[in-house]
Amino acid sequence: MSVLLLFLLALTGEAQKQPSEITAVGKVTHTLTGKGVKAMIVYKSMPTGGITGRFNDSTFTFPIFGTAKYQITAEAKGFIPRTVIVDPKDIDDQRRVVRNILLTPEGETITLSSLNFEQGKSVISKKSFPELDEVVAMMNEDTKMVIQLEGHTDNSGDPKTNMKISEDRVEVVKKYLVSKGVPRDRVKTKAFGGTKPLSTQRSSHNLNRRVEMRVLKD
Repeated sequence: MSVLLLFLLALTGEAQKQPSEITAVGKVTHTLTGKGVKAMIVYKSMPTGGITGRFNDSTFTFPIFGTAKYQITAEAKGFIPRTVIVDPKDIDDQRRVVRNILLTPEGETITLSSLNFEQGKSVISKKSFPELDEVVAMMNEDTKMVIQLEGHTDNSGDPKTNMKISEDRVEVVKKYLVSKGVPRDRVKTKAFGGTKPLSTQRSSHNLNRRVEMRVLKD
C-alpha cells in the first residue's frame, strides 16, 4: 500500500472521529396561546459575544461552535423581552439543542417554572440555577429593567407561616440574582403567601408553590 494511500486513509479516519456540527433550533411562541410570535431574535456566544447573528422570524436555527454557551434574546411588540441560554451539553440524538422561547404579554407575570419549592422550605435547588441565570442574562441585556419577584405558597397550613415562607423564598431568589451582579435596587420583592393559588385542587399544591416575575420598568 502506498504512503499516499495510507495518508488519505488516516485523514478519513480522523474526519470520522470528529463530531458533526451542533445546531441550536427553536420557536418563539405566545405563552398563553402557544401560537408563533414573529420577533427580533438575536444570539451571541458567551461570555464575550464574539459570534453573533439575528433573525426576524418566529423560528431560529444556527450552528454552535466549540463548547461555548449561547445567549438568545427575543423581542416583539407588546411582549416582555425574554433571554434564554443554550448549552451545547444539552444536545439530543440528532446533535441539536432545542430551546423554545415563550413570550409573555406586557403586564402579565412570568412564572419561573423551574423554581418550585418543597413544602415549608425556601432553599433553591441546583436545578433552578439555569433559569435564574437566564433572568440575570435578561437583566444584563436590558440594564434599565426593574423586576418584582412575587412569592406564593400553597393554601394549606397557617396563613402567617405561609406568608413568612413566601417572603423568605423571594428574598433567597433576590440574593441569588444580586450575587450574579444584578443591582439590588433593580429587584423588588412581594409576598402573597397562599392568597393567590393558581388552583384550589389538593393535587395542585406544587403548582401553587411558585415565584413569579413582574417587569415594573423596561
